[in-house]
Amino acid sequence: MSVSGGDWTRPSAWAFERFGRQADVLAASVPQQLAAAHAKAHATHLTAGLKKRSPYGVTLAQAVRERLADMAREMDESVRDVRGYEYAVIQEYALFPYRYADRLKPLDRARLPSNVSPTRRRLFRAHGPKSPEGLFELDDGLTTEEYIGLHEAFEELGASTKLVCVFFTADAENGIHAIHWGEAHLEPDRSFTWPHSEQLPVAPVPLG
Repeated sequence: MSVSGGDWTRPSAWAFERFGRQADVLAASVPQQLAAAHAKAHATHLTAGLKKRSPYGVTLAQAVRERLADMAREMDESVRDVRGYEYAVIQEYALFPYRYADRLKPLDRARLPSNVSPTRRRLFRAHGPKSPEGLFELDDGLTTEEYIGLHEAFEELGASTKLVCVFFTADAENGIHAIHWGEAHLEPDRSFTWPHSEQLPVAPVPLG
C-alpha cells in the first residue's frame, strides 16, 4: 500500500492545523484508501452473486476501517481499538469513516440510522465538537447516568483526541461518489451540524 502524496493540490489551512506535516500525505491517501476498500467490497459483491442483501456495505465498512488503520501505521501514527473497531489516529485526531448514503446525496442530509449504537453516539458526544451554540443539549428519555455516560471520553482514544469525520457515498456498481471530511456535531435527531467540512477528490479504483 502506498500513501504517497502524488499530484495533489495543497491541503487547506484547516487540514494543516489538525494534521501538521502529515496533512499533504493524508489528504491524498484517504481517497486512495476508500477506492481500494471499494474494490475489495465490489469483488465480494460479485462473488456473492446477490441482487438483494449484498455483502457490499458491510464489507466496505470493514475494509475502509482496515485501510485507514494500515495507512496510519505506514505513516508511523497511532491505531487505537475502541470496542473491537480500529481507528486511525493522526496527530491526536481520530478518523471516523461513515458511508451515509448509497447514492449521491448532499452532506447536510447525512444522518445516523435509528438503531445507531451507543458507542457511536458516545464517540460524537465525547470526542466531537461542541454544539455550535455552545449548549450542552439534553436527550429526551435518558437517565442522568446515561446522559453523563454519553459524554465520557473513551480512555482508549484519550480524552484530548478529537474526531475528524470522513463521510462518503458509494454503491457497488458505481463505487465512491463523493468524499467529505471535517468536524461534525451529532444532533439529538441523529442529523449533523458541521462547524467545518470540505470535499476531497475521488480516487480511481486500483486495477487488479
